[in-house]
Amino acid sequence: MAGSKSGPEDCVTNDEFFNKMRDTIEHELRDEGEGTSHVFVIFGASGDLASKKIYPTLWCLFRDNLLPHKTHFIGYARSNLTVQDIKKKCLPYMKVKPGEDKKVDAFFKLNQYLAGSYDKTSDFSKLNRLIEEKGSANRLFYLALPPSVFEKVALNIKAVCMSNGDTWTRVVVEKPFGHDLESSNHLSTHLASLFNENQLYRIDHYLGKEMVQNLMVLRFGNRMFSNIWNRDNIASVVISFKEPFGTQGRGGYFDEFGIIRDVMQNHLLQILTLTAMEKPPTTEAEDIRNEKVKVLRCICPLSMDQVVLGQYTGNPDGKGAEKEGYLDDPTVPKGSITPTFATAVLYIKSERWDGVPFILKCGKALNERKAEVRVQFRDVAGDIFPAGEVKRNELVIRVQPNEAVYLKMMTKTPGLTIECEETELDLSYRNRYEGITMPDAYERLLLDVFLGSQIHFVRSDELFEAWRIFTPLLHQIEKEKPKPLPYVYGSRGPPEADALSSTHGFKYTGTYRWNKDKMTNSKY
Repeated sequence: MAGSKSGPEDCVTNDEFFNKMRDTIEHELRDEGEGTSHVFVIFGASGDLASKKIYPTLWCLFRDNLLPHKTHFIGYARSNLTVQDIKKKCLPYMKVKPGEDKKVDAFFKLNQYLAGSYDKTSDFSKLNRLIEEKGSANRLFYLALPPSVFEKVALNIKAVCMSNGDTWTRVVVEKPFGHDLESSNHLSTHLASLFNENQLYRIDHYLGKEMVQNLMVLRFGNRMFSNIWNRDNIASVVISFKEPFGTQGRGGYFDEFGIIRDVMQNHLLQILTLTAMEKPPTTEAEDIRNEKVKVLRCICPLSMDQVVLGQYTGNPDGKGAEKEGYLDDPTVPKGSITPTFATAVLYIKSERWDGVPFILKCGKALNERKAEVRVQFRDVAGDIFPAGEVKRNELVIRVQPNEAVYLKMMTKTPGLTIECEETELDLSYRNRYEGITMPDAYERLLLDVFLGSQIHFVRSDELFEAWRIFTPLLHQIEKEKPKPLPYVYGSRGPPEADALSSTHGFKYTGTYRWNKDKMTNSKY
């Protein structure tokens, strides 16, 4: 595997990929009839999420002919804008290739914009009339909005904007899904009173990432992992998310949530469930989500002794923004104790995983950009080599950047003596799948909404269990206000986090080095 490349004769091309996707879409949508149109409504169309993610994603799907025929788009927000204003805001974030200007124009000709309030039913009636102009239409509503207006918007959609007859309505909700267990339950109860669960799509974009989806195939499509994926062979599992930059002027927004709500309670916990779940009977959405919920129900609520919290400080030797700490951000409240880093240790009380620590680690202003799952196996029994020479095997699934799967293993050092050194069996996607441009996470997920697939969306009981695990810790932090440990911008985080991981069974040696010819110079 190491260093292997696929030649032109055995490498799937982008054209083959998109042709296969088009065939799938046509098959999935054939029962809806040729006359049926689709209307995609973006609430919060004037905001950053819409201009940086939603419109660019819809453009990519349109450009690659992956959207159903007769798809129209309506932006809705309080600001008085035009479609040209929306276009101007979105273009810097759209992947437009040379010669595609006419296709961009064709995309925006399918767009309309309506300025309106989120709490006036009369404005939603205007929106409904715009939708009805498209004929018998399936309706997709994307709520790119703060949670404070979810309830009003949902009520107005239900009151005047639902589809009729044989068409359907689907509602996409962006995180955060509440602030704690109580607020999440309140929101879930409200939405459940208006829509069926199969109409709700709670989007967590991490579930659309290539390597997160690949966890299913790696685990259940390879016999070699079946017998070793348990507490008898695995010492620990580390799931990490690292960013090399700080809040950079967005600290006011971040300070409302902190790193646990922003990343750990949703993204990392979702990856944990896919890593730990039992084999579902099928790949149907409900079978998969049932197994994920079973994992969450086996996890006890977190307490402070299982967590290390940190907050970054400026690096006097750094460049530019690296010199500024979190509290130097003018948008951050003075004296804030909001964590920008957290490590938490969870245990799954099941027959497969009893005693195996699942270590979740996330933070801003760290030494590199990386998201990965690191499965560390137990020490070799009856080691015959000099003490300390043999290191633990690790299976690493790198989510970003530069997707890869590699197995850290021991091999003989070239030469006359028998000495051991670390190397890897490597599947780096850039090498193995040269020439393939993989879809963005949002592209996958929005396409799933069109197709009615909920495999990669969060169900209400998943959400309940996730908040059940984290809410006691979050409330304890808010009540006791512990001061987070300082760590320097550009470091690996507080040393206490490594000590916590070590205490719970993870061994970090720091001796492994990734080949410099690879796509990253990560040392860990």
